Amino acid sequence: MRVFLAGIIQGSNSGRELHDQSYRERLKTVIRHYWPDAEVICPIDLHPTGIDYDAAQQREAFFSLVGTAASVDLLVAYLPQASLGTAIEMWEAYHHGSAVVAITPMRENWVVNFLARAVLPSIDAFEACAADGRLAAMLAEPAPGRVGRLVGERGG
Repeated sequence: MRVFLAGIIQGSNSGRELHDQSYRERLKTVIRHYWPDAEVICPIDLHPTGIDYDAAQQREAFFSLVGTAASVDLLVAYLPQASLGTAIEMWEAYHHGSAVVAITPMRENWVVNFLARAVLPSIDAFEACAADGRLAAMLAEPAPGRVGRLVGERGG
């Protein structure tokens, strides 16, 4: 199983400051406990100095991460607040049939509700979902079918 750890990095910060990334280690611990053979893909591990990348490196890293998000079994999105990159990763994962789980207080957000198979309020709730088998059951379900058409899609 391949798991992508999406989540807020810069968020709405207007400068170079990053949000606390300690949530990533906690998520890795939970995932590795319940799926010891899972490949956990973390953008911060792949690009630890990404904030210092030049424009070409930023572009390469961004599109590579989005492509990776589209190719996993599970995308876990940690969203204490909105994140543009995470929303794009969720979109790609969803449209390529990956299971998306959001950990967020933004329970009324359309992007979260339409793309995530499960919306959980905390990492503790994510761990409980893994512990009681709900997450494994969700992963065993087929990807939900697309409802309607995408903007700009043609045909019948």
